[in-house]
Amino acid sequence: MVPDSFHSVEQSPVGIFQMFIAIQKGMMDAADIIFFVFFAYGLVYMLVKTGAFNGAVGALLRKIEGKEKFMIPVFMLFFGICGATFGMYEETYGFVPVFMGIAVALGYDALVGAVIVFVGVATGFASAITNPFTIGVAQGIAELPMFSGIGLRIVIWIAFMSLVIWYVMRYAAKVKANPACSLVGDVKFPMIASMKREELLETPFTSRHKLSIFLFALTIFLVVFGTIKYGWYIEELSGLFILMMVVIGLASGLNFSQIAEAFVEACSNVVFGALVIGISRTVLIVMQDGCIIDTVVYYLASSVANLSAGIAAAGMVVVQNLINFFIPSGSGQAATSMPIMTPLADLIGLKRQIAVLAFQFGDGFSNLFWPTAVATECGIAGIPIDRWYKFMGPLFVLMLILEFIFIGVAVAIGYGPF
Repeated sequence: MVPDSFHSVEQSPVGIFQMFIAIQKGMMDAADIIFFVFFAYGLVYMLVKTGAFNGAVGALLRKIEGKEKFMIPVFMLFFGICGATFGMYEETYGFVPVFMGIAVALGYDALVGAVIVFVGVATGFASAITNPFTIGVAQGIAELPMFSGIGLRIVIWIAFMSLVIWYVMRYAAKVKANPACSLVGDVKFPMIASMKREELLETPFTSRHKLSIFLFALTIFLVVFGTIKYGWYIEELSGLFILMMVVIGLASGLNFSQIAEAFVEACSNVVFGALVIGISRTVLIVMQDGCIIDTVVYYLASSVANLSAGIAAAGMVVVQNLINFFIPSGSGQAATSMPIMTPLADLIGLKRQIAVLAFQFGDGFSNLFWPTAVATECGIAGIPIDRWYKFMGPLFVLMLILEFIFIGVAVAIGYGPF
């Protein structure tokens, strides 16, 4: 994107038939995520199929009896750090069924397990400290020193992580005290249907189970190491999950035919969610084919041009949240909006660092709210989208309030490069 390069082009309306074609295009465009979900679930299902996962959860339950609540802040902070530092996000999808199963076994519900992963990593990603995909790209376009202004961002990260951990623990405590309070109490989750606390407490943790869990822990280490050291993404992680699924199957005593059958069973459990991911991408395809995304971004940004600096900064947060509906990709949104927001900040007397902060807020937190992103998250976890909004709606409002508070602080202190 080049500053001041926006211009009108010939209209390109999308007809009825083209909209149906866009469904196929959406499936193709989201194919990397769709197959990544299949392979990630295949790995986890192999642990379930061989009994290693149930054995490990049973051993965990016996070990942390009476201390279950500490699992929530520990793992949310872990995922939050991963999102805030090296930009982990989609890489966590494979962990969702693991934490859903653990949460149910600990006396919570599957939603608690899903939000430990999704809300934890999304909050870290949005309140980023050194996220190269958002802060790195946006500051590069704004011509700011890379990862400058880190002090305030650390404070922001602590504040937002404290908020979401409190919110999730509050919900989890209500569910544990009264299971009828669960928002997903009537929802069936095939991957964790066999996990009953009493049975898990009596499930043995055999030597083969321990070997399988060690191999799974090794996989997690390789995910983190490969992502940080070599920049691994969907393709490399998919290959790793396929390899380790086979290795764990062989270590558990299965032959190749049994491993293949287990993988097919795993895919059958998540095919609905995978299709939802592809169909949700269709919305973006239609907007791209209709050549309206850049127009929407340009006029949204222009809407704050004549406001005072403080109000304009808050307006930028709103605008970036709206843009994220159309462009859920962090680096993609930075490349599209920052060439417009940077000169706009100069025009109205705002520090460029504040424009980056507004982008950071708008890009990340609304990934937990806009259906273009939520459809993927709910599809992976098997959570009805209306239940997600019942849980997430109040939290997102609190997040917005905190965003406005911090953008106001940034304006007040003249938040700049250092």
